[in-house]
Amino acid sequence: MSRFLVICLTLFSAIPFLSCDRDLEKDNNIEENFESLWRIIDERYCFFELKKDSIIDWKQAHDIYLPKAMKCTTNIQLFDVFADMLNELKDGHVNLTSTFDVTRYDLQGEHKDNFVSNVIFGERYLGKHYRKAGGLLYVVLPGNVGYIRYSSFSNAFSNSNLSAIWYFFQDVDGLIIDIRGNGGGVVTNVDLLAGCFVDEKIKTGYWQRKTGKGHADLSEPEPIYLKPNNNASFLGKPVAVLVNRDVYSAANLFSQTMAEIPHTALIGDKTGGGSGMPASNELPCGWNLRFSSSIHLRNDFQCAEWGIDPDIRVDLDVEKAFRKGEDNMIETAVLWVKSESKKIQ
Repeated sequence: MSRFLVICLTLFSAIPFLSCDRDLEKDNNIEENFESLWRIIDERYCFFELKKDSIIDWKQAHDIYLPKAMKCTTNIQLFDVFADMLNELKDGHVNLTSTFDVTRYDLQGEHKDNFVSNVIFGERYLGKHYRKAGGLLYVVLPGNVGYIRYSSFSNAFSNSNLSAIWYFFQDVDGLIIDIRGNGGGVVTNVDLLAGCFVDEKIKTGYWQRKTGKGHADLSEPEPIYLKPNNNASFLGKPVAVLVNRDVYSAANLFSQTMAEIPHTALIGDKTGGGSGMPASNELPCGWNLRFSSSIHLRNDFQCAEWGIDPDIRVDLDVEKAFRKGEDNMIETAVLWVKSESKKIQ
């Protein structure tokens, strides 16, 4: 083998390490990046007190993971060690982002999906003739109940979209909003949609913010209010919100908000949670660290981080879903809407 070929192969073998963000050995050192990540979380993460009985002691995490980090020889190895340490926090809002990967914590675990997309788009429900306004898909179901499928709060919609939907639904007995599998997104979309169902300002919970470097340094709870969306109102009819364990973050907040509105019911499984408001910092190597910095509390001051229980608990009958194309969670919601509509009348 020629000397030139040996040099080329040696350089090529180094590329996976050097090309994954900046070269840690050249620009920074492993310990500096580790200490930066650990300190940011130690001083600014908001859930240490609430989770102290269910997550690792953060000083102990330092002693466990620093030796592992110091043994790393590539950026990918170091990234994976950081990911393991961050996952000890059991928080879907804690992520580390590089050019080659993003850490993520599995909040759903072994729980059921309670959702089959093919059934939703079958002829019994959305079918091929559903309407679409912004990020909202909608149709009138048999039984004269309006149905909206909203898959992500990152999908935009406007008051004009909402007004068009409410006009289409003006003669229905009530409404189903299906947010199963909705992982969250833009918080302002929560207020835009939920505000359609109130005619006066209501308190929906509290924020508690990190105020100092200590784990218990938190502000007094500050009330959160939902204001009416007077530009697109849908009032006086029952609303069922379909939820499952894949409902996180802004979708979890929407569930919490709707639970405070009269003639509304959460139907399905417990939501996935995720009630921390995220903040971000950059590590010396250029990787971006996101973490929960503020706590969202319910009106009873209970934290929604671990999810919200439904008013009506029901699991998807998977066999019936595939055999008959029927979603018994939607059917349960239809029955509740019809029953609640009679009570309102």
